[in-house]
Amino acid sequence: MEHNSTAAEASAAVFFDVDDTLYDHLTPLREALTQRLHLPGTLPYEEIYHRFRYYSDLLSAEKNLSAVPRPEDMADMRRRRFMLALAEFGVFINEAQAEAAQAAYLDMQFRIKPFPGAVELIQQLTKHGILVGLITNGPEEHQLAKIKALQMERYVDQQLFFVSGGVGYAKPDARLFQHVNNVTGTVPENCYYVGDSWRNDVVGAIGAGWTVLWFNHRRAEPESEHIPHYIAADYEQLGNMLKQLLY
Repeated sequence: MEHNSTAAEASAAVFFDVDDTLYDHLTPLREALTQRLHLPGTLPYEEIYHRFRYYSDLLSAEKNLSAVPRPEDMADMRRRRFMLALAEFGVFINEAQAEAAQAAYLDMQFRIKPFPGAVELIQQLTKHGILVGLITNGPEEHQLAKIKALQMERYVDQQLFFVSGGVGYAKPDARLFQHVNNVTGTVPENCYYVGDSWRNDVVGAIGAGWTVLWFNHRRAEPESEHIPHYIAADYEQLGNMLKQLLY
């Protein structure tokens, strides 16, 4: 493993979201729907994905599911997000089908690999003495399993993996980012956050006083009046921005 800088050594810190920031979150969804529900490959899966994420975030926020949820509430959210998202595209499924899709989706999530350029960027940041960590929403065991599937422990100190289910606060709650600052000894004005979700990543990090790099590789539209400090469509752009900002 390449050793990360300590907070005392680092003049800046960069934290990454996990789902659809470090890896392609759409692929497991598409494969679950086509292989388990046998939906046609001609459906607009990227649009379905946007709505799937929308309902996932919305339903999670309604019951604070990204922090420490009750299992039955989490299971209900996971069924409903499939049913609501697909219904917008004229595909109507029942609860049993939604559960089957969810089971396949979970299985596919552990067959993932980082986006091209993600590992190289983390290595470059570490090489230049910048603290690198991860902040992600979800049940701790589940999110850590995905992080392990991505082999992130080879490049990022495991003490810098922050999962909402383990911390007790979930993005966009600024207290999650404040917790990271407290644990790492960093300060908001020196922290940069890279994430794809407007609701969780852009709004959350801005609310905590961090600098936000919105990883908008899916060309999503802003959902509020918040203004991200920087916007990138791929890891080449992210790398160039962080290089100009930090080293």
